[in-house]
Amino acid sequence: MSYEATTSPLPKAAASPRPKAQARKRPSFRMDAVKPYLYLLPALLTIGYWIYLPLIKTFKLSFYQWNLLPTSPKTYVGWDNFRNLLTLPEVGKALTNTLIYTIGVIPFSLIIPLAIAIFTDNVGKRYKNVYRALIFLPMIMAPVAVSSVWRWILHPTNGILNVTLNSLFGIEEPIRYFTDERLAIWSITFITGWKLIGFSTLIFSAAMTGINKEYIEAARIDRANKWQIIRHVLLPLLSPSILFMAMLSVLFASEWSFSYINVLTQGGPMNSTTNIYYLLWTYGFQTFSVGWSSAAAVVLFIGFGLIAWGFMRLSKKLSFFDD
Repeated sequence: MSYEATTSPLPKAAASPRPKAQARKRPSFRMDAVKPYLYLLPALLTIGYWIYLPLIKTFKLSFYQWNLLPTSPKTYVGWDNFRNLLTLPEVGKALTNTLIYTIGVIPFSLIIPLAIAIFTDNVGKRYKNVYRALIFLPMIMAPVAVSSVWRWILHPTNGILNVTLNSLFGIEEPIRYFTDERLAIWSITFITGWKLIGFSTLIFSAAMTGINKEYIEAARIDRANKWQIIRHVLLPLLSPSILFMAMLSVLFASEWSFSYINVLTQGGPMNSTTNIYYLLWTYGFQTFSVGWSSAAAVVLFIGFGLIAWGFMRLSKKLSFFDD
């Protein structure tokens, strides 16, 4: 008897369902990505309105002749305002005085504050806060008030300094600090620098606080003396702050002295204390030569912008960071 192999057909595999096409998700508007810009928006609008908009208008006015009256027409003169600046003798004097202010302020903004910050770093915390407050106090005083105090101190006949010099050395002829063209610019430079000592000291003291004291201890273990520690340890670690304060001194020394010039000397005697900032203000608000004032501002902006760019490049090469 033969048996036929009867095979039952295998059940067909159930067809696997095809994956449904995923629906494309539309990018949803995420508020988290916009929030930072919303927080920055008030500051950006303020900076744009109060800084960049006047800057653009200054560039525009440098090519026009105008006397600042709303009813007066603006006359386009092209590059004449810039050419006139090169021929005016007071511009050369103002630039020379600007250089004197810049160089004269550096000892007060760099050397003296750096020495104070280094040699008082080991003072106790309680006393350190007291002396920092006393040194920083002149910085928060109004420039007009400071000018009035120094006018009284340096008065040629009743000033406390001349009275003291007369009693000690018998000086009969009073020293005229603000009316002698040889002394006036140095008097303004001294007052400007005196007011900056507190700010610079605070910057360097904060930088000293951030220095790792293990470097100093390691140098002492290697028998380094005080000067060697300052030269080879502290100054390299303070180099970012030193370059920062040097840049501020070069860029803003003449601007910081403007208030004292305006109150004490009005640019005199014989333009001996006029700097580029005071000359710019004189053109704009005394002679109403807005075109000349704007042209001087543009030259000042470009010149100091290049100096700032040079300092930034220099800082990247010379600054030492404790990483």
